[in-house]
Amino acid sequence: MSFPRYPGYKHSGVEWLGSVPSSWRRARFKEVFREREERSIAGEETLLSVSAYTGVTPRSEILDDGDHLSRAESLEGYKVCYPNDLVMNIMLAWNRGLGMSPLHGICSPAYSVFQVVDGSSSRYLHYLLRSDEYIRYFKAFSAGVIDSRLRLYPDAFGALTTYLPSPREQAQIAAFLDRETAKIDALVAEQEQLISLLKEKRQAVICQAVTKGLDPSVPMKDSGVEWLGEVPAHWSAVRLKFLASDIKAGPFGSALTKDMYASSGYRVYGQEQVIPGDFSIGDYYIDEATFAQLAQYATQEGDVLISCVGTFGKIAVVPESAELGIINPRLIRLRVVDKVSSSYLAEVLRSTVTFEQFSVLSRGGTMDVINIGTLSDIWVAVPPYSEQQSILEKLQRLMREFDALVDEAVLSIELLRERRSALISAAVTGQIDVRGWESMHVD
Repeated sequence: MSFPRYPGYKHSGVEWLGSVPSSWRRARFKEVFREREERSIAGEETLLSVSAYTGVTPRSEILDDGDHLSRAESLEGYKVCYPNDLVMNIMLAWNRGLGMSPLHGICSPAYSVFQVVDGSSSRYLHYLLRSDEYIRYFKAFSAGVIDSRLRLYPDAFGALTTYLPSPREQAQIAAFLDRETAKIDALVAEQEQLISLLKEKRQAVICQAVTKGLDPSVPMKDSGVEWLGEVPAHWSAVRLKFLASDIKAGPFGSALTKDMYASSGYRVYGQEQVIPGDFSIGDYYIDEATFAQLAQYATQEGDVLISCVGTFGKIAVVPESAELGIINPRLIRLRVVDKVSSSYLAEVLRSTVTFEQFSVLSRGGTMDVINIGTLSDIWVAVPPYSEQQSILEKLQRLMREFDALVDEAVLSIELLRERRSALISAAVTGQIDVRGWESMHVD
């Protein structure tokens, strides 16, 4: 869909904004907003949060399990905001940490709250203030040297310049953007759902292959293990400890501390390498003397490394190209016996059938930590070595196909979001004229 430009333009006098429609008025934000300093007496109102992703929402809606609503003992004295007020996290305004509130509630005393005083449309201002151009504008006038210390103070915000159409035209633009962004958001949701389905299908394919094999016509037998069910009759069901010649957890406590690290020497491998499966990155080393003391934790080609704390259950196989090194305390090293392929076992460990066991057997059932005992008790269905290789080759081919489809969906999402941002920016800076939008219905 293409849109016309306005009949006439004038130079805004603001370098980054360029030309604006001739009918739009120049204003300082202090003419549009007035800071609200009202404080909560009892702190009983709905606690609100503002973020780049959600705008202004009840904090309770974005809490992770186990998080507290607030670290403060009392919410007395928190700032009060009303529907259509602007709530700004002055430390993150440069990163879209602001938005117009749809709710009455309270927010952190460190935030700034502003009421609209010139009759402008709250919905229009929400799009305007969170557009790419204005976010860059806010960053340029935020005080501080590095991003994490930038602050957009109320006085600085009030002094900044904007150009605004009439309130009726603002309402037209906001209604247009509501409609068009909703369409784009729906398309993004479809692609996100597709990614989710592809990942589910990917896991189902892996699980089927490592528990049933590739030939549906082979005779099956009851494995005697609830997790595995029936497996091919010529396969074995064994605990993982019988497939390993050695299982070693990384050095604990004072055995390896950061003051032992050197600028070169022997690598120290951890989650930094295992999570992305990239052993070329990272810059932690130990010297030869320390390596000799910790040689029991050394890695070699084909070792299966398992993330066992925090970011749980990530798996990687040490490649031939990896430098000699040791594992750190956040990893478990599993060295397989001759009859098992390391790469095949890694796929088994990444499968849902293994993760279901992890979730039950891991300490506390929270899947936030795993130890050698838990790992050793995992049940695995084991085909002959040659069949492991065949399954692995088939899985790797299928995984490349799945990955390509996921990458295509991710690219579609990126393009849709770029389109969304560009459309908002064009509309709120007057680069397109949507007043004649035929599907628009404005009271």
